[in-house]
Amino acid sequence: MKVLGIMGSPRIGGNTDLLLDEALKGAAGGGAKVEKLVVDRLHITPCKEYYGCFKDGNCVIRDDMDGIYPKLLAADAVIVASPIFFYGLPGQLKCLIDRCQATWARKHILKQPLGAPGRKGAFIGVGATRGAKLFEGSVLVVKYFLSAIGVDYADELLIRGVDQKAEIKEHPAALKEAFELGRRLAAGTG
Repeated sequence: MKVLGIMGSPRIGGNTDLLLDEALKGAAGGGAKVEKLVVDRLHITPCKEYYGCFKDGNCVIRDDMDGIYPKLLAADAVIVASPIFFYGLPGQLKCLIDRCQATWARKHILKQPLGAPGRKGAFIGVGATRGAKLFEGSVLVVKYFLSAIGVDYADELLIRGVDQKAEIKEHPAALKEAFELGRRLAAGTG
């Protein structure tokens, strides 16, 4: 079992980072091999709509996505963790997601299988405000992203009202929930 964590926050040691680390600890405790991608440390060019991927399923842009595609397709479970910026995902993470037009083309245009069947995914979202629709847009984007890489959206942890760096440490129940989310994914019950 391989679990890939995608850290979409630019704030290392912040709430999103700490929650993802707990989820990955839970997965590792369940016997999974875990890996964490920190998107802000990668060089990912935005999608330019060249549509080269429609020909063979590969993006024509050469950057760090070249090494990310194989990881996305090899993972048995994927956890996307992100803060909410203006009721959406941060630009760095959105660039990674948009560049998965290439995997979408493999799946829908070229009719190629994407990874093993039954792969699961989860979303950890953290927002400072308490708005009723705070996560709606981000959840929808993450669901479509996971689908585009051949992963079923299976679990989520959505935290409202947490903003200051590492403030999540004052919410041990949320950290425990993140740990359990990782454990469920590793067990295939997420």
